[in-house]
Amino acid sequence: MARWFIIAGLALVGIGLILHFAPWMLNWFGRLPGDIDIKSENGRVFVPITSMIVVSLILTVIINLFRH
Repeated sequence: MARWFIIAGLALVGIGLILHFAPWMLNWFGRLPGDIDIKSENGRVFVPITSMIVVSLILTVIINLFRH
């Protein structure tokens, strides 16, 4: 269990470094076709359906690579 916490921590540090030093890498997030963005006078509703599907697929592939 401790090994998984170390791996998860290192992964989070790596993701944090990428987002801090290269924010342009995620400009696509939330702007894909299928992402819902409704703006009105009183507020905004944002539902990134397509972006979450892409993130889910990427995470599934990564987890399956480490599993085998």
